Amino acid sequence: METETILVTGANGQIGTVLTEELRRRFGTSAVLSTDIRQTGANNILFEELDVLDSARLSALIEKYGVKQIYHLAAILSAKGEKNPKWAWEINMAGLFNILEAARKYGLRVFFPSSIAVFGGMTPRVDTPQHAVLQPETVYGISKVAGENWCQYFHQKYGVDVRSVRYPGIIGYESLPGGGTTDYAVEIFHSAVKGEAYECFLGPDTRLPMMYMPDAIRATLELMEAPSEKIRIRSSYNLAGVSFTPAEVKEEIQKHYPAFEVSYKPDFRQEIASSWPESIDDSYAREHWGWKPQYGLPEMASDMLEHLREYYAASVS
Repeated sequence: METETILVTGANGQIGTVLTEELRRRFGTSAVLSTDIRQTGANNILFEELDVLDSARLSALIEKYGVKQIYHLAAILSAKGEKNPKWAWEINMAGLFNILEAARKYGLRVFFPSSIAVFGGMTPRVDTPQHAVLQPETVYGISKVAGENWCQYFHQKYGVDVRSVRYPGIIGYESLPGGGTTDYAVEIFHSAVKGEAYECFLGPDTRLPMMYMPDAIRATLELMEAPSEKIRIRSSYNLAGVSFTPAEVKEEIQKHYPAFEVSYKPDFRQEIASSWPESIDDSYAREHWGWKPQYGLPEMASDMLEHLREYYAASVS
């Protein structure tokens, strides 16, 4: 093909669904190849099935479509990973290695999403610095630390143009989350709009870094579009939006739905959350490539609720 194509792995996921749509809006439908292990109704335009463990299939798609960039979003997240660590490790690690090997072979630019899960109990929890002790306490976090090191290695050893951010919890109305420890911050909005009480799997005062989906997508694209000389960290950049607790987001929702009720029943995800930072220092991202978030908790809550009201109204009409 004559056009240069962007390939997205894990395109059916929470971030992949929205990122694919934005990439197509910017660059055109024919310029973005969405891939996942199975097709869904949301991704029926220029879609190919791809298991990221199948390196031969990956190479065939790169050659068939003239791929020049890969957004590698396919991964097993924190909560699901704890239930099957070996499976999570194999997909997260071998999948990334296949992507990096393909990038080396074909000269591709790669986006790799890391996570605040790379941090652990030895890391300062408030304003967690860019260069901190990385001793994660989940298989997801372990795989992300290893992934960051592989990204840096492939850049230093082979010159692969790989770029990465450490996502906080991502909140969006476009798709449901896929098994992460911060999923409550999406589920709670759905419950409010549906008129249901919500039972939160984290304690009321569990403060975690979060980010609204529009900020996350914008940060991803700004990083990938920045001149190469501005990207001075090739492991992964800290990225921050807004930090809040379940109790604080409940109070914000109650400004719109005063009768909304939340109860708290912490489960195994509480231990995971307690090992993560409360807030992130992302000054390197701000300095190197101009990152700046646009959404605080009030703005995010208002926008989430507005869009979810539209969604549920449309689903019953």
